[in-house]
Amino acid sequence: QVQLVESGGGLVQAGGSLRLSCAASGSIFDINAMGWYRQAPGKQRELVATITNGGSTNYADSVKGRFTTSRDNAKNTVYLQMKGLKPEDTAVYYCNARVYTTPWGDRDYWGQGTQVTVSS
Repeated sequence: QVQLVESGGGLVQAGGSLRLSCAASGSIFDINAMGWYRQAPGKQRELVATITNGGSTNYADSVKGRFTTSRDNAKNTVYLQMKGLKPEDTAVYYCNARVYTTPWGDRDYWGQGTQVTVSS
C-alpha cells in the first residue's frame, strides 16, 4: 500500500506565492514520474506539472514561467512552487506518483488533494 500526503495549500491574494509538498510512503520499490494535477469547480482535472525521476519536467502552458516543480528522490517527495498566482489558479491540487511496489509493475497513486484559493 502506498500513501501520498499533500500539504501547503491555502488562501492567498493574487500575485502571491504558495509551495505545495507531497510525500509518498508505504511499500515503495521505486517511483517513476511524479506530478501535480488540479481540478476547479465544474471543470475536469487537468495536468499542472510533472517531473521524472531523472528531473525532466513538463508544465501546462497556463503555468509556465510561474510554477516550478522539483523532487527529492531520497525523501520520495515532490514540490510545487507557485508564484504570481491568479484567481484562475483556484482549484483542488492533487499529487500523483507512478509507483513501483515491485520491480515488475507500476501504477498510479493519488493524494487526497489540497485546496488552493487565490483571491482577486
